[in-house]
Amino acid sequence: MSQEAAATGRGGMVWALVITSVAGFMAALDNLVVTTALPAISEDFGGGIHDLEWTVSAYTLTFAVLLMFGAALGDRFGRRKLFLVGLTIFTGASAGAALAPGIDALIAARAVQGVGAAIMMPLTLTLLTAAVPAAKRGMAYGIWGAVNGLAVASGPLIGGSLTEHISWQWIFWLNVPLGVALLPLARLRLKESHGTRAPLDITGTVLASAGLFGIVYALIRGNIDGWTSVQVLAGLIGGGLLLAAFVRHGIRAENPMLPMRLFRNRAFAGINAASLLMFLGMFGSIFLLSQFLQMVLHYSPTEAGLRMLPWTGMPMIVAPIAGYLSDRIGGRPVVAVGLALQAIGLAWFAVVLSPDVSYAAQLPALIISGIGMALFFAPAANLVMSSVIPAEQGIASGANNALREVGGALGIAILAAVFSSQGGYGPAQNFVDGLQPALWVGSGAVALAALATLAIPRRGKAAEHVSTVREDSRTLVDA
Repeated sequence: MSQEAAATGRGGMVWALVITSVAGFMAALDNLVVTTALPAISEDFGGGIHDLEWTVSAYTLTFAVLLMFGAALGDRFGRRKLFLVGLTIFTGASAGAALAPGIDALIAARAVQGVGAAIMMPLTLTLLTAAVPAAKRGMAYGIWGAVNGLAVASGPLIGGSLTEHISWQWIFWLNVPLGVALLPLARLRLKESHGTRAPLDITGTVLASAGLFGIVYALIRGNIDGWTSVQVLAGLIGGGLLLAAFVRHGIRAENPMLPMRLFRNRAFAGINAASLLMFLGMFGSIFLLSQFLQMVLHYSPTEAGLRMLPWTGMPMIVAPIAGYLSDRIGGRPVVAVGLALQAIGLAWFAVVLSPDVSYAAQLPALIISGIGMALFFAPAANLVMSSVIPAEQGIASGANNALREVGGALGIAILAAVFSSQGGYGPAQNFVDGLQPALWVGSGAVALAALATLAIPRRGKAAEHVSTVREDSRTLVDA
């Protein structure tokens, strides 16, 4: 390869990394960025906090239930083309949310934001994979994972800081210049690629979307309407039945959107189980801990976010190193260690928390949790993308991201339910009484995620599993 061609290749890789990381940051950030702004939104638009829950859940619902459909559209019609469509929808909806005249318009804009994110997010990994040589993907995934991990964890900090110092509308205005800048860059710098080009699986899309909608809706509404209410039980039971039908469809259909044979691959099954459990423990814990710092220790939103930086900022330092290690020794041991450290960090929080706990007592838990989270993100992305053949990487990315979102919604619902049953809002000790058992549940979920990584084959055997998937794919095509 000539020096000019090599330079061009490196330039394309860098541009792909920048574009996909920033786009992923925008989509991931909006999961939790609104939480610290709810009181300000309520002051402007009226209504209680329960009425404003939909400003969070409308985004989570549409994001979770349409992720796999977004990946399938990209595989069929072109990943760069659909990435641009998703980015346009997300950017426009962000402006709509900032300009919303009332709560109903804000909720609608948030739902449309979720649609754009669902199309855009799963394609970031497939576009990045296509632009980066296999030998350098670990480091690229490390940077991508660092940026996305930072977005997930720092949502309350960014939302609180903008609300406190400017206005809550700037939570959404922030996305607009980023989106406008990325659109021409993506059009000019990203290469087009396709997946299987198989016919769209409408039946599978409806079953997965409706099933995930029912379950995520029930999880979000459970603490508000009651876990035995008709609508919550209908969502859980109906959603479960629809997802069972989706699994059956994935086994028997000719061209399903998510072929169930992929889960015969231990690497694919193991890393997806670990991802769901990791996000369950992490999302729910961050959701409650950010409130503990404000409501019990009386920090402002900005002060609380700054004190969480040893946790939230650690991925920017450690995740690229984790990506390098995954290239050298394989992703399995790095992910397992990261999950174990995250579980230890959450357990440490549960042990030391009190109404007057010092920041010095919390600091070790923050650092351990940050290192653990950083060690997870980059190798996890690498394991997902390397566990399938290139033509099915879009499907794999969409499935993994959907399971992460469902895990996050499940984590907030479960940990909040534990929190409410053992304590609750009000006196500081009451808050701590609820938070400690909730954190133990979060720690236990992440510990189970570490155990799930045992299903992932060691590095020397991973290629055999991918070969098995490839042979199964060829057999089906020939048939």
